[in-house]
Amino acid sequence: MEILTRAGALAFLPLATAILVVIWALMGIYKRNYWRARGIPQHLTNTLIGVHGPFYLRERAFAEHTIDLYNAHPGARYYGSFDLLTPVIVLKDPVIIRDVCVKYFDHFHDHNSFVTEDMDPVVGRNVFSLTGARWKDMRRTLTPNFTARKMKGMVKLVAECSKKFVGYFEEHPEVAACFEATDTFTRYANDAIVSTAFGIHVDSMNDQGNNLYRHSKEVASFLNSWKLLAFRLVPKLMRLLGVKFLSKATDAFFKGMIGGTVRTREELGIARQDMIDSLLQAKRSRDPVEVTNEDIVSQALIFLIGGFDTTSSLTCSLAYALASNPKVQDKAQREIDELMLEGGDGVITYERLGDMKYFDMVISETLRMYPPTPLTDRLCTKRITIPGCKEGSPDFIVEVGTSVIIPMHGVHNDPKYFPEPEKFIPERFGQENRDKVTPFTYMPFGLGQRMCIGKRFALMEIKILFAQLLSKYSLSFAGKTRLPLALRKDSPSTRFVGGLWLKLDKRDL
Repeated sequence: MEILTRAGALAFLPLATAILVVIWALMGIYKRNYWRARGIPQHLTNTLIGVHGPFYLRERAFAEHTIDLYNAHPGARYYGSFDLLTPVIVLKDPVIIRDVCVKYFDHFHDHNSFVTEDMDPVVGRNVFSLTGARWKDMRRTLTPNFTARKMKGMVKLVAECSKKFVGYFEEHPEVAACFEATDTFTRYANDAIVSTAFGIHVDSMNDQGNNLYRHSKEVASFLNSWKLLAFRLVPKLMRLLGVKFLSKATDAFFKGMIGGTVRTREELGIARQDMIDSLLQAKRSRDPVEVTNEDIVSQALIFLIGGFDTTSSLTCSLAYALASNPKVQDKAQREIDELMLEGGDGVITYERLGDMKYFDMVISETLRMYPPTPLTDRLCTKRITIPGCKEGSPDFIVEVGTSVIIPMHGVHNDPKYFPEPEKFIPERFGQENRDKVTPFTYMPFGLGQRMCIGKRFALMEIKILFAQLLSKYSLSFAGKTRLPLALRKDSPSTRFVGGLWLKLDKRDL
């Protein structure tokens, strides 16, 4: 009987192979003709995966892939491609980018999210993945946590984290002599965000193996895992198999930790004026949105990912830029000395952070050259007509369900908008030059109502860290760093092959 079963399976194999070949061929014909029939230039890099094939197949680093997307079809305002089976428009023209993200936002208010509440009831509820009215209500609930007033209240907490972080190097000069920046700065970002947003105090430098950092690292590692591609390729199969984004242990850890914080605050009536407090108020009032404990856990996780991935990525890129440009670093240190040391008390305040004009320019140029998220997207939810893909071309109707990709990193590297884009020139963003930047060509945090909600917090967190760090140390490359650095091909964020190894040289003050 077993022999017959095997024989039947072997007999079916050629038929199954033939069916797959036919499906593959039909898919290729469909994709090749879709945009051609609509008079739009098309760009096919991989028949099955689509526009992001070079990244998913580890052929190109994500930042490099984004520049490739932007540089394809010179002279076109946009062109067509596919993301799996979803038609995709890759936008290159700043005016149309403005229309999609700002002017006609009501036609493009959603991201092309591949994770839903059905797939994962925790991860699928975060503010990035939510769509429609549900997203709008949750965004409105979270926004008050990131006003200038709230930032002023958080400065002291973040300053304590940065002081503790810099103090670790003073106590461990052997670490200051050579440390890997990605892991090290991620620890700082983790501690700062959980302290200010969730009221949980950890010291990830002195307690290297703490559970919060370990589980947070797993949450962030999802962005580089096989699951990311699998959920995009075969979401129904993943759902059928019961595969979740997080392991059972990590899922249980965060539900227990944040759930415990929520219970304690509710039972004792604790109000801490942080993100969890805002969500608890929304939970009690059910206005503008009904909030559950799973919603609270989900928002906590997305901000942890922000701390782990985007903020730490920007911090590493900034450290790399400073180490690569000693004259820029010297000028930044002089400004910090004047504000923090000559100010009399050395205390960091929100107002003093606002006076770091040159350092603002340094951060802006870092964000231009190394945006933490090189690409963003929108999903067409309401049919709309946009200008033709080239000068003189007829207008084009974008259908509901079409995905729009904006290769921000590519725009940032276009010499038409930023001359000599490969050079680090903070003065591009000086007071006298800001108005010369073409509108909607600089967008490191996205544009419009879907712009990164944590922008203010991330910038404050980074400025406080470097104000503390550069007032005592100068950054340079350690011997382990392999220059010139190459970008890793397995990460959507700015990560370097072999790591970014730095050393801190004590300043003679």
